[in-house]
Amino acid sequence: MSTMNQLALLPRSKIDGAYRLGELFAGAGGMAYGAHLAEADGHKFHHVWVTDMDKDACKTLEENVPVDKVICSKVEALDFDDLPMIDGLVFGFPCNDFSAVGERNGINGKYGGLYQWGVKGLKTLRPSFFVAENVGGLASNGLDVVLSAMCSAGYDLWPHTYRFEQYGVPQARHRIIIVGFRKDLNVLHFEHPSPTTADQPITCEQALAQIPRDAPNNERTKQSERVIERLKHIKPGENAFTANLPDHLQLKMKSGAKISQIYKRLVPDKPSYTVTGSGGGGTHLYHWDEPRALTNRERARLQSFPDDFVFKGGKESVRKQIGMAVPPIGAREIFSALLRSLIDNGVDAYDNERRIFTCTDGTRVAVREYSLANC
Repeated sequence: MSTMNQLALLPRSKIDGAYRLGELFAGAGGMAYGAHLAEADGHKFHHVWVTDMDKDACKTLEENVPVDKVICSKVEALDFDDLPMIDGLVFGFPCNDFSAVGERNGINGKYGGLYQWGVKGLKTLRPSFFVAENVGGLASNGLDVVLSAMCSAGYDLWPHTYRFEQYGVPQARHRIIIVGFRKDLNVLHFEHPSPTTADQPITCEQALAQIPRDAPNNERTKQSERVIERLKHIKPGENAFTANLPDHLQLKMKSGAKISQIYKRLVPDKPSYTVTGSGGGGTHLYHWDEPRALTNRERARLQSFPDDFVFKGGKESVRKQIGMAVPPIGAREIFSALLRSLIDNGVDAYDNERRIFTCTDGTRVAVREYSLANC
């Protein structure tokens, strides 16, 4: 018993005053990098671990985001009980079945049910708080089911639709962000951040100015003569269906659909339309003046990534990583507001139902309650 009595409770101490985060479906790290940039009254966040199944995205994370451990794995293969303990869980569950440019299969689609892995993380890890993200289309196609599951897991919820062009991002990108606090913490209010650029959004021209010629991920797409000729007939803000195109340059869609973003050119004095991560010809975003598609570095600028954030992988892989990301500048505003709320509500970085204990033989044990029997 004397050995047992020497068991020492070690709260999960702050790393330089930081709340420790874990993240599922991290992608290239837009949310993680935004959380890294956030700060309030000397407090910050630190990612203990992140997971994603895309190998290139994992390499991008390792290259650019301060994180202790990158786990490159399908979420189904994770052992949640073995994940390092955290104060907060972040998960931007895949949006394919809720996106306006997808098939909109909703909760019952191939990807629609992946939110349940975030809920499993809440039930298993019991973090003090979480941040979840998805497209605006979730509001009309499954949000009630998602919120109900999160509430049943034991969390008070504050969902909000963000228009990121109002938060310093030079792009019309609308996303639902759900902030949750564990119910026993009795957090009564979360103050969503006020818009920073609602009256004067950053324009495409401002965002794409002075990109160094040797900037990473800045190679241009080779355009065919036909595409170049078509783009010369399309004015800023127009697309292949609204422009006055000669017959030989008009698109004949098999389905008869007229998709608004096909060969759509940017408007220089407005934010960009939504940057996407996939699609065939005509979906790459097009310069307002030059008859060409944007480079990946230009797309990254529209997503608010800095030029020294280097994406790994081939050109199409990088395009996907950029288009699927949460803009880090927008994420920074949300995580900064979260820090202020944690501080105001007295939620400490070690205030979590799981604890780390160190036995006298040096073994570290993760438990939910103080128990000598765990050593």
